[in-house]
Amino acid sequence: MSRKSIFSPLVLAVVVLAGFLAYLFIPQDEVAETRQGRATPVKAEPVKRQPFPVTIEALGTANANESVTLTAQEADIVSEVMFEDGETVEAGQLLIQLNNEEELARIEELEANIEEARRQLDRVQNLRASSAASEQLFDEQQARVKALRAQLDVAKAQLRNLQVRAPFAGLLGIRAVSKGSLIRPADVITTLDDTSVMKVDFSVAENHLASLAPGQRITASSVAYPGASFDGTISTIDSRVDPISRSVLVRAIIDNEDGRLRPGMLLQITVEKRVLDALVVPEKALVPVQNKQFVFVVDGEAVRETEVTLGERKPGMVQIIEGVSEGDLVVTEGTLRVRDGSKVNVLNAGKEG
Repeated sequence: MSRKSIFSPLVLAVVVLAGFLAYLFIPQDEVAETRQGRATPVKAEPVKRQPFPVTIEALGTANANESVTLTAQEADIVSEVMFEDGETVEAGQLLIQLNNEEELARIEELEANIEEARRQLDRVQNLRASSAASEQLFDEQQARVKALRAQLDVAKAQLRNLQVRAPFAGLLGIRAVSKGSLIRPADVITTLDDTSVMKVDFSVAENHLASLAPGQRITASSVAYPGASFDGTISTIDSRVDPISRSVLVRAIIDNEDGRLRPGMLLQITVEKRVLDALVVPEKALVPVQNKQFVFVVDGEAVRETEVTLGERKPGMVQIIEGVSEGDLVVTEGTLRVRDGSKVNVLNAGKEG
């Protein structure tokens, strides 16, 4: 067999694979012995005692303080449109005027009839004083004046029904009608929202019910404004727990004078449940083993594996109830490379965090 065939690529591949498998199956004790005396580089942070807010997370929907879809009360032709899309209006401001020529003429007719009926009533009253007119004639003429006045009130009410006014101050939506179009009572003219204050409704699991109270502070955030938060307070807690979801509906009020929040927005709600005076470590320091949790405490030049009892959690941090003391240095980076008694070199020794 030639030398070229002995060192073929296939033979080399087999040799490399065999060496790799041998490395994988070397007993761990032997590996430890080869590393004995070498310190593993790690990063560590001290156990701190600090205020630890316990919060409730929920998703909520923003609603306007007041909201209405504007429609007409009568079917008629639009004679004037007195607003623009997205305009801010005051309470009572005239927005739409429907054709009112017939009603104006009717009012003018009734006013003339009332004026004539009042003159006739004055005449009858003078004649009654001289016994030239009967009491019955006076009563009939007085009733006629009252009837005409009632008809005038009805005509004026009908005239008002041909106007669409803003029921409260707020922000108008998109206009859906134009001058000259025929509008019916079911037709949408536009929307009106009072967005100076936003109502945010969200659901909370019933096990948190005892931790909720009106006036409690909440914080809201939206993907529309990354990094921004909106402060508010709980205004109402529903009187019932949903028997299906086992949650209670909560309403919070958020000031929105700058107008950034809009009705229908999805908000991430954080409710501050309570604030603990707790021992806290970074969550990345934990080493789970079955159903237990451990940390590696730096003790001189080595680490000591210590079981801990956990309390409340929040993203990135965890409360420690038992197992460590304030000031203990725990490994936060490199936990997978050490075990109980391993020598370590703390890279960030003397540095905060």
